[in-house]
Amino acid sequence: MKSAGRAEWTKLRTDAGNGWLTLGVVVLTLAAGAAVAMTSRCDATGCGGDPTRLSLTGVLAGQVVVAIVAVLMVGNEYGTGMMHTTLTAVPRRLTVLLSKSAVLTAVTLVTGTVSVLGSLLIGGLVRPGRGFTEEHGFPPLSLTDGATLRAAVGSVLYLVLIGLLSLGTTLVVRNAATAIGIVLALLFVFPILTQVVADPDWQRHLQQIAPMTAGLAVQTTVHTADLPIGPWQGLGVLALWTLGAMTAGGWLLRARDA
Repeated sequence: MKSAGRAEWTKLRTDAGNGWLTLGVVVLTLAAGAAVAMTSRCDATGCGGDPTRLSLTGVLAGQVVVAIVAVLMVGNEYGTGMMHTTLTAVPRRLTVLLSKSAVLTAVTLVTGTVSVLGSLLIGGLVRPGRGFTEEHGFPPLSLTDGATLRAAVGSVLYLVLIGLLSLGTTLVVRNAATAIGIVLALLFVFPILTQVVADPDWQRHLQQIAPMTAGLAVQTTVHTADLPIGPWQGLGVLALWTLGAMTAGGWLLRARDA
C-alpha cells in the first residue's frame, strides 16, 4: 500500500499540469471569494447577509478544478493505456483504488485548507468596510465561533468529497471528458431544475438531494433553521453520492480488464 501510494504521488507531482491545476484551486477560490466579499454590502441592521458564506463563495469555482484534477488522475491513465501498467505493477485493484483516493484526499485537504483559510482571512479584512460590523449585528469573524469553524471545516471536507466523487465517476466511465461532463451536470443541473420547478415542495426536495446545494449548506452560519436541509446533513448527502460513485467505480475496476 505504501509503495502504491508513493507511485500515485509521483505520478501526480511529476505532471506539470497537475501542479498548475492545484495552484488554480487556491487562486480561483481566493479570487472568487475576494470578489464577492468586496462587492457585497450590509447597510443596516438585519440586512440578512451571511458574510462567512459570502467569503467562502470561491469554493464554487475551486470545486471545478478539484474535479478536473481527480478526473485526470484516472482519465489520463485510461486514455494513454498507462492503467494497464499500473494494474500490472499493483495487481490488487483495491490497493490501486485506495492509493489514488489517499493521494487525492491528501492533496485536496492541503489545497482546500489553504483556500478556505485564505478566503476567511480576506473576508475578515474586507467585510467591516462593507457594512458587516458589530453595529449591524455581525461580530468579527473568528474560527473560535462554532458556526464559522463548522463552515470552514465543512468547506474543506466538501472539496475532498467532490474530488472523490469525480474519481469514482471516472473509474466508472473510463473517459476524462465524459466524467467531467457527468460531474459538472450533477453539480449544476440540480440548481437549474430548482429554478425551473414551480412547486415549492419539489424545489425543497431537489435542494435536499442535490449534491452541491445540499453539500454547501455546511457553509451557512445564519438562519440555518430556514435551510431545506441541515448543514451536516447536507454534507452527508454529498457523502452518499460520493460513496455511491466510489463503490461503483471500485467494483467496476475489479470486474473489468484494464
